[in-house]
Amino acid sequence: MECNRCDGEAIMHAAYSGAHLCADHFRESLEKRVRRRVRRDDLVPHDATPDDPQTWVIGLSGGKDSVVLTRILHDTFVDDPRIELVGLTIHEGIEGYRDKSLEACVELTDDLEIRHEVVSYEEEFGIRMDDVVEDDPENMAACAYCGVFRRDVLSRYAETLEADLLLTGHNLDDEAQTAMMNVLEGDVAQMAKHFDASLGPLTEREETDEFVPRAKPLRDVPEKEVALYAHVEDLPAHITECPHASEAYRGEIQQLLYNLEENHPGTRHSILSGYEELASIVAREYSGEDGAELRECAECGSTTTREICRKCSLLESLA
Repeated sequence: MECNRCDGEAIMHAAYSGAHLCADHFRESLEKRVRRRVRRDDLVPHDATPDDPQTWVIGLSGGKDSVVLTRILHDTFVDDPRIELVGLTIHEGIEGYRDKSLEACVELTDDLEIRHEVVSYEEEFGIRMDDVVEDDPENMAACAYCGVFRRDVLSRYAETLEADLLLTGHNLDDEAQTAMMNVLEGDVAQMAKHFDASLGPLTEREETDEFVPRAKPLRDVPEKEVALYAHVEDLPAHITECPHASEAYRGEIQQLLYNLEENHPGTRHSILSGYEELASIVAREYSGEDGAELRECAECGSTTTREICRKCSLLESLA
């Protein structure tokens, strides 16, 4: 099959758009979508200057998504003195897994010549995920523990690094799955929280000093296209599932969306588009609601809606 834009051989077919693209035009298409998202979400402030550059911290895991995001942002802003990129890698303490992905992070950041910071659960909390999974005092999936600890570390280090923006590599599939899960679970409050944390242009969000704003520039790009880009560009991505991954419900939603997308191309884009609009309405409804006031955690001082934040309560159960 020939590329729609030249006589070259197509390496991919996007059923949702009908496009057949060669390697060069596929690369161009994906990069264009990411840069368009950066513009649409107003990630670069209009008043940014080289004298007071923006610090963008990227959650760099070494997987395909964060590696591709880092590469595209680097290529986009390498000659722009208004933006400084910093890669932040979290070592959870998973034997034989994170060590290899950390190598990929180091290789990438060295090649791109960007700052790279590494923190670990062991240094921060005195725990390793391998031990947490073995103990499991709350009888929860490993991802439930890890998600709480990861969000805490990302947020705190984004503040420590004086970040203006915290970026993660969530792709279209990730976001469509989360949207479906929240809707099917009837979790309206989570929709509001999801929007406040990462959806919609920054200009639509309420200005606050409590959190570093977050962004997901890959959220228009399907997971398979992210993986293909990493392959085409020969990026040092560590594409291996975490040995403790056990999100069975998300897996069911993932398969459901695969089937829907195959039979009805464009389903993921439609789900996310409608969800973002719905979530923005819900977020306005929930803003300032009683019981959602922010306070300082009595244990660690971090911002939370509880007397003791979820991280500290989990650490206490693991002690």
